[in-house]
Amino acid sequence: MSDRSYPYCLEARKIRSEFFRLLPISLFVVAFGAAFGLAATQKGLAPLETILMSAAVFAGASQFAALELWGNEISLLPLVAVVFAINSRHLLMGASLYPMLRDVAPGKRYGLLLLLTDANWAVSAQEYQSGRRNLEVIVGGGLALWLAWIVGTWLGAYFGGLLSDPKSLGLDMVLGCFLLAMALGGNKSPRVLVAWTVAGAASLAAWKWLPPNTHVVTGALAGGMVGFFWTDRQSTTSSGETTS
Repeated sequence: MSDRSYPYCLEARKIRSEFFRLLPISLFVVAFGAAFGLAATQKGLAPLETILMSAAVFAGASQFAALELWGNEISLLPLVAVVFAINSRHLLMGASLYPMLRDVAPGKRYGLLLLLTDANWAVSAQEYQSGRRNLEVIVGGGLALWLAWIVGTWLGAYFGGLLSDPKSLGLDMVLGCFLLAMALGGNKSPRVLVAWTVAGAASLAAWKWLPPNTHVVTGALAGGMVGFFWTDRQSTTSSGETTS
């Protein structure tokens, strides 16, 4: 096995900076964590079990979906299928970060992906389009969001009812608006604009006509296909690789 150098070195100072950068967004995650904690205890999970689930799984939408299938008798295969369908977007998110991830040692690479979320991925992907490599936001921002999710779950499990319905305050729109701002602030080439348009249209169609929770993956795949078949010549490096 030949030795290989991994030129990307994570900077502790930058990780701390990215932690505080995503801290404001993480406050809204606390609200949804509280809603999950309350819903989980109402389903019969003990508070400690609920907190451990959030700490180990760290997948908000999937955890809510899992609660819908929770009961005295749990159908394991449907549960696995639902969770995989919702979280399968992470396959595409991780693949989009590969140009940076390949320069990180495998141990660190897969470790930081445990903290990958929609929010810190959006920041990292947008900055990569602008020519900046930032994996520290995956670690620092991911830690902020992970801790917020655990704290929110704890509040909901032990002090249920404090914020049982975040949607009533419009908090469910915060992350969506954040991701939209990241998209609008990034590359606006015709290729990217078409990919976003196709992804949005496919996602809306899937939301209306396909089973629940499939719209996210459908939109991601549709937009990804545009990027795959429509290569950007300007982003082609001298080695023949594309950095989209």
